[in-house]
Amino acid sequence: MGMTIAEKILARASGRGQVSPGEIVEAEIDAAMINDITGPMVVDGLRELGVDKVWDPDKIVIAFDHQVPADSIDAARNHILLRKFAAKQEISNFYDVFEGICHQVLPEKGIALPGRLIVGADSHTCTYGAFGCFAAGIGSTDMVAVFAKGKLWFRVPESVKVQIEGTLPKHVASKDLILQIIGDVGADGANYRSVEFVGAGLRSISVAGRMTLCNMAVEMGAKTAIVPPDRLTRNYLAGRTKQSYKPVRSDRDAVYVEELTYNAAKLEPKVACPHSVDNVRAVREVEGIEIDQAFLGSCTNGRLEDLAQAARILRGKRISGRVRMIVAPASKEVYLDALERGILKVFAEAGALVEAPCCAACMGGHIGILGPGEACISSSNRNFKGRMGSPEAKIYLASPATVAASALKGAITDPRDL
Repeated sequence: MGMTIAEKILARASGRGQVSPGEIVEAEIDAAMINDITGPMVVDGLRELGVDKVWDPDKIVIAFDHQVPADSIDAARNHILLRKFAAKQEISNFYDVFEGICHQVLPEKGIALPGRLIVGADSHTCTYGAFGCFAAGIGSTDMVAVFAKGKLWFRVPESVKVQIEGTLPKHVASKDLILQIIGDVGADGANYRSVEFVGAGLRSISVAGRMTLCNMAVEMGAKTAIVPPDRLTRNYLAGRTKQSYKPVRSDRDAVYVEELTYNAAKLEPKVACPHSVDNVRAVREVEGIEIDQAFLGSCTNGRLEDLAQAARILRGKRISGRVRMIVAPASKEVYLDALERGILKVFAEAGALVEAPCCAACMGGHIGILGPGEACISSSNRNFKGRMGSPEAKIYLASPATVAASALKGAITDPRDL
């Protein structure tokens, strides 16, 4: 019987020739990531176990992104703790407050490579699947075991094939596509499954767009999400890594528990309404709902093409006086590229606040906190009650184009109308 990409990666990592969905395997980890929120718990756990040395400092990544810059004394303490830990353990892949969001930084640094098994103490670690690897979020307790031994138990997931055909129309993005899929499948419709995106339509979806698809697969319960590596993957990784990698592809006779097909050409702008990511409607259905804040950024849509798309809509115009627009590039690399191209100037002239590369308003911890009764349209990945501040606030998730168009009008707006 053939195997899917997810099954092949787990088979290789566990030293087995064949694995099947439902089996439990102990697999060797190729890379493990913690951030400034989850990392301190891992360090404390290692101390409690009496582990003085991590299994492989070259395979560990530490990134500061959630509370950047430190917004409290506790956050500053956590940063100090992790800086000391990284120095003591001689961890080379240590990214302080300057680099940006972990899920953007790891691909940029050539750590997310095809065929790898990667775990991260953050639920959106599945983003790296855009490069053909098995990437999954795990808890801090599990990460303690990984840091100590370099291995972790996995249940081999069933796989779902999502066939993408056609080309996305103007002002319709991969964010609209994944919102449509989540709305159809449901918040728990892919629980502990591997979602494999395939089809001719992927050829016209950039690496950034693929990262958006994989990033939000966890919002329908997926354990991981994977795009088979191709020419776009190789082009992105060229010059980013000197390490060798072996692309993995599913066998023709691989078994999928479910197969879905989407024609990208027929899609229209979508929005996830409060307070669930699967509460998806067409933007046309909710047009006119007034907003107080617009957020462009996060590990979902803070990449250069996302910023460029929004800037094209905002160029030469002014954001509505009733709207606070916050822009946070996903990484320092994205920030510098956007700065050089004049994109950040467009945002500033339009009246937006441009923040340092970090999670920013997505987490709702210290930038862009919403007050009672306020509404925000956001390019991020979650709209749970209280996610951005007050539990009485409302969050609408949409593409960068829809966020920009709505910021201009002061209300949710279909970008095709501008």
